Amino acid sequence: MVLAGVPTAPLVVFALIGVALGLFVSEVIPNDVTAIGIVVALAALEPWTGVDARAAISGFANAATVTIVAMYMLSAGIQRTGLVQRLGVHLARLTRGSETRALAATVGTTGPIAGVINNTPVVAVFIPMITDLARETGISPSKLLLPLSYAAILGGTLTLVGTSTNLLASEFAATLLDRGPIGMFEFTALGAVVLVVGLAYLMTVGRWLTPARIPADADLVEEFELGDFLAELAVAPDSSLVDHPIEGLDDRTAAAVTPLQVRRDGETFLAAGTDQRFRAGDVVVVNGPRTAVNRVRRRFGLRRVGPDGISEESFTGGDSSHRLGKAVVPESSKFRGETLSESRLEAFHGMTVLAIRRGSDLIRTDLESVPLEAGDLLLVQTTPESVEYFAEGDDLLVIPEDPLDRLEEGAGTAAPLSSETPVAVAIMVAVVGLAALDALPIVIAALGGVFAMVVTGCLSSADAYDAVSWNVVFLLAGVIPLGLAMEATGGAALLAEALVATGAVLPIVAVLFLCYLVTGLLANVITPVATVVLMIPIAVDAAARLDASGFTFLLAVTFASATSFMTPVGYQTNLMVYGPGGYEFTDFLRVGGPLQLLLSVVTTLGIVALWGI
Repeated sequence: MVLAGVPTAPLVVFALIGVALGLFVSEVIPNDVTAIGIVVALAALEPWTGVDARAAISGFANAATVTIVAMYMLSAGIQRTGLVQRLGVHLARLTRGSETRALAATVGTTGPIAGVINNTPVVAVFIPMITDLARETGISPSKLLLPLSYAAILGGTLTLVGTSTNLLASEFAATLLDRGPIGMFEFTALGAVVLVVGLAYLMTVGRWLTPARIPADADLVEEFELGDFLAELAVAPDSSLVDHPIEGLDDRTAAAVTPLQVRRDGETFLAAGTDQRFRAGDVVVVNGPRTAVNRVRRRFGLRRVGPDGISEESFTGGDSSHRLGKAVVPESSKFRGETLSESRLEAFHGMTVLAIRRGSDLIRTDLESVPLEAGDLLLVQTTPESVEYFAEGDDLLVIPEDPLDRLEEGAGTAAPLSSETPVAVAIMVAVVGLAALDALPIVIAALGGVFAMVVTGCLSSADAYDAVSWNVVFLLAGVIPLGLAMEATGGAALLAEALVATGAVLPIVAVLFLCYLVTGLLANVITPVATVVLMIPIAVDAAARLDASGFTFLLAVTFASATSFMTPVGYQTNLMVYGPGGYEFTDFLRVGGPLQLLLSVVTTLGIVALWGI
């Protein structure tokens, strides 16, 4: 059966891809759930897709998928040593007071580290330190956080284990081309050029284009523009609140006004979860719109303390057990899609959300009914116990006040932070070395490294499993069979013909450049993982028809997929800095667009120079 000259089978696969892309872009359902749906659809439509049940789930057994799981675990083992945190402390000591040194240290450190350690936890560790460093240096954190993310992305091009797309490309190289997997450092020379060019851009043109969205000297109350939403109210002796439960105030005001803290005789305690009752003379810090606060004040016989509102310093009251902080919702968070009332952050963790920054938008009212999204920045009233709890997982990235000061207090002067530190580093070096020397396949070397870290006590089995971003793993396993379906039905060949048609009017190097541009644009809209799976079969097929090097075209797709700068959703680290930097969507286009175009030229020419065409 054919339709307009195109067989039915590839049309069915194209339809599945179209639906998948729509779901990836809209995120109506999480991307990993979409990937599971792809697996089911491919197997259910086997007569047209050519993918049976075994092939549909083959992504879970793919060497790239297993290697990525192992690398997440190995990265966690290195992360637990505290070496990255200590490096941040030393950099802060060297760069405080200089914007240029702070920017150079940020990008110059993050890039190389991200070449061998998963860049997501690296950025997670650096965000609070960079934010505090910006405040100490007197510059806007927005000027450093976007370069932090971009440097981490650039560093992923240095080695085979730098990004998941590199590992996927290695598997494609082994199956689609007449060669083995890509070597650990096979494209490091080009990656180093890309990194140097990218860092030079960030230090010059990018520095000028990056906006200062967050004021340099703003405290948290000013940063979230809460001056009109926070108030101190004193409980008069004749107030109707006297002897009533503190925790019940927001119920009596239909949650329009939320009590945050109560100060009594020099003592400060959280309103959330307390069994205390109001007493005459209590000073209550409340959060809510000014009109609602005034209604509550008149209704319950309260009086406003001070005419000018409160700042971050007065809000915390000097009590170290209650503090303001910020928390980022990562892509892996279980709170994604839940409203604050459903998340029970206040009830279970004593963490009260005062405002939500979503990009450049601020949400300060009706917070309980707002579904949380990846990249949201929450202004929270929290406790040291909550900060410590969330530091152990990946549901919230909590950014407390003065993280550098706290790290410096515990950093000391000893070289290793624990007895396991040199062991963990040695294991990581051994994994990289064995893979680089082709003594073991990368997947076996990585799994061996995980085994060694667990049995030596560098990493517990529970921490190893917790370190894995399982949503990324399911996404990988779900989209890999799409590449199989594209090949099996001839869909890749059909799309390759369209790319080859440009070869009639363009030289091959221009076709390679066009392939890079299309891949890069696609990776900014959907995930880089999905992009590399869809584009590599097309690029390799087109290269064969053009009598060009398939490996050259594969590398173009690999580098283009791994360097997504133009949107906050193009790469996970972009999303992580989106809220803390207060960026607008267009900021990524303005700063990342020229960088992506520059690297498309540099990378294309570099591939041709190093591998030919």
